[in-house]
Amino acid sequence: MPYLVLLGAPGSGKGTQASVLAKALGVPHVASGDLLRAHVAQQTELGRMAHQYMTRGELVPDDVTIAMVMERLDQPDARQGAVLDGFPRTVVQAEALDARLAERGAGVDRALLLVVPDDELVRRLAGRWLCRQCGASYHEVSNPPRQPGRCDRCGGPLFQRDDDTPTVVRKRLAVFREQTLPLLDYYRRQGKLVEVDGVGEIAQVREALLAAALGTPA
Repeated sequence: MPYLVLLGAPGSGKGTQASVLAKALGVPHVASGDLLRAHVAQQTELGRMAHQYMTRGELVPDDVTIAMVMERLDQPDARQGAVLDGFPRTVVQAEALDARLAERGAGVDRALLLVVPDDELVRRLAGRWLCRQCGASYHEVSNPPRQPGRCDRCGGPLFQRDDDTPTVVRKRLAVFREQTLPLLDYYRRQGKLVEVDGVGEIAQVREALLAAALGTPA
């Protein structure tokens, strides 16, 4: 079973695709954001360390994030493969991942990059609305609520995050590309970076990702 890194800009559908890809391959979906939230909620030592930075509005340091992910990869279900989502984000994290996997005679098989044009990413993100009460997510085009401004689940009011406006979304995308470029170059130099078209139906993109993950024609 493979170890795969799934990369993509905000709005690319990376989280959704990582989950379905992992299920199709029979390996766990290891999402660094989920791990971080779980550690904080459970008040583990790593969670307490991370929370100190989060409450100050600072990024969680590489060593804390690396420790969380490595601990997860050491669990029995991830010993033979995993789909990594949100990790690595930096070359330092990528090098740490390579070193840990090398200890078990393994390595990252491929880094799959979901490619989506900026205009489409802006359309996806700028149309997103969230429920203020239960956190449910809607989209004014692809997944609108039955009653405008109200959550289907709990009836709570919907709101749009400040960072989901078109101008801010484009700035977020520019920052993402600037920060991610060294990581893309890292995997490109290793011959492991594969670009996959992220536009289309979820099932269509999943099949393209699966083909890329297995090294078979789409």
